[in-house]
Amino acid sequence: MNFTARTLLAICFAAALAGNTPAGAPLADPLAGRPSWKPAEWTDLRAQVLEWLGRQQAAESPRNEVLQKWPEAGSGETPDLLTLLVETFALVDQDIRALVGALAAAQPGHFPDTACLRDESRPPLVRNNCRLYVGRWAAQHEFYDEASALVDDLRPEETADPATLLFYQAIVRQRLLKKAEGLKAVDELLRGEANCPRRYAAVARLLRGDLEQLEDDSLDHIARRMDDVRRRLSLGRADQQVRKVEVGVIESLDKLIEELKQRQQQADPQAGAPSGSQSIRPADESRILPGRGPGEVTKKSIGTKSGWGDLPPKQREAALQQIGREFPAHYRDAVEQYFRRLAGSDKDEK
Repeated sequence: MNFTARTLLAICFAAALAGNTPAGAPLADPLAGRPSWKPAEWTDLRAQVLEWLGRQQAAESPRNEVLQKWPEAGSGETPDLLTLLVETFALVDQDIRALVGALAAAQPGHFPDTACLRDESRPPLVRNNCRLYVGRWAAQHEFYDEASALVDDLRPEETADPATLLFYQAIVRQRLLKKAEGLKAVDELLRGEANCPRRYAAVARLLRGDLEQLEDDSLDHIARRMDDVRRRLSLGRADQQVRKVEVGVIESLDKLIEELKQRQQQADPQAGAPSGSQSIRPADESRILPGRGPGEVTKKSIGTKSGWGDLPPKQREAALQQIGREFPAHYRDAVEQYFRRLAGSDKDEK
């Protein structure tokens, strides 16, 4: 099972167990401190909405609809405040209404125009909550770069749903391999665990464990970057950012393979002998062998044209054999499938 499948399975399993309600009395979290955020109060948020409405030149019909959505005592249920807010703005603001419609009608791989969210003539109440609303949608549809641009610099106190903000900041940063930033969002979310949905807290703990063990240029890190290329290509992206990730993947694989060769030679000096006596004995365990190699290799130019992933057969097989000797079989399979996908995508471009 690949990384994406394992992650999605764990998240879905946790969400199914956790349900949709607030956490209530959660288990003590040894890393949690005092909460840095709290959920918005209905009365405070309603007052802000009515103040916004008073500054709008809206017709009587939409004004009445807004008032119906925001009764003085609330509905007695726990609404999705973020969605309620954006639906309220859409009643009066035609640009927000058009954006909400574009999200609902968006075709796979298409990200709608969000220019209206950069218009500073709109008050922060509208801009910030709409940014979070669209950022949530973007993350749910694997537009992680766009989601990051929308939510990364928002603060919990700037939105009506701080738990959703922190949760999706953590998700997006984990998917973009931003370890430190992702852990920061997770920790901040869990400090207010009593006020967030159980599914958020359950998934946040999974994210923390995943991010804590993530190491730069490890085979796991390389595999995730491969998956990121797959995601971008599935969205129809073949821009400079994709090329940058592709180049980094190849360089990291080259470096890792060279390190493994050096460690094998240190463990068995005959491994590099030209006499044909090279050891083909695999490692006793599926792990990187200890050693003191410098890990410095010459960077290789892979070009910028289609076909960059089509390594010469001998070189590709040598790399796969080296990975197969040092790691479990599924790692070799993952790398081999990656090159096949790249070869297929290059053929489609021609």
